[in-house]
Amino acid sequence: MSEIIEFLFSQYSSYSDSFIFLELFAVTINIISVIYAKQNNILVYPTGLIGTGIFVYILFKFSLLGDMIINVYFFIMSIYGWYYWTRKKDDVIINNISRLEKKEYKYLILLAFLSLLFIYFVYDQFDMWNSWTAYIDNITTAFFFVAMWLMARRKIESWIFWIIGDLITVPLYFYKGLTISSIQYLIFTVLAILGYLSWKKTLLKKSL
Repeated sequence: MSEIIEFLFSQYSSYSDSFIFLELFAVTINIISVIYAKQNNILVYPTGLIGTGIFVYILFKFSLLGDMIINVYFFIMSIYGWYYWTRKKDDVIINNISRLEKKEYKYLILLAFLSLLFIYFVYDQFDMWNSWTAYIDNITTAFFFVAMWLMARRKIESWIFWIIGDLITVPLYFYKGLTISSIQYLIFTVLAILGYLSWKKTLLKKSL
């Protein structure tokens, strides 16, 4: 057991206690935020704002520019999602869980393409194409940009993109030395699967 712990967390021996605490706190807040998302609870957004704000700093320190930009984007979309989810007409919430409409797929494809293009130019500008992780980071960025947009629009398909992006990020973060964050994305994967099933159940009830 000690060998496993050493393998997973040996890189943290060079980190300060304050940094480790900061990462643990951000991970905890983000997990709570995803749990709220699974429950279709508006508190997903205030908690998400805190967690993503902290991770912008952490990811900048580790030169994961794509993931850093993801979190900046998450921060902005959390503000939009907070507004969108709470919109009411005659004191009744008007934007509930739904599926993508055919006309929305073109926006989804456009967002994915623009995010890939944007992150490519960011990495090129800072000369960050020095590792295979940069290319993976670029791909996960596209998945997460789409996932967050769909989440803000309260679309069930958002969970599919979360699941794919989370599964790719688990080994990426471990490789980069962020074991705690890697474990976070493993938990996110499980919660995303449960979130999809929960939202699907809600949609089925509405259709009855």
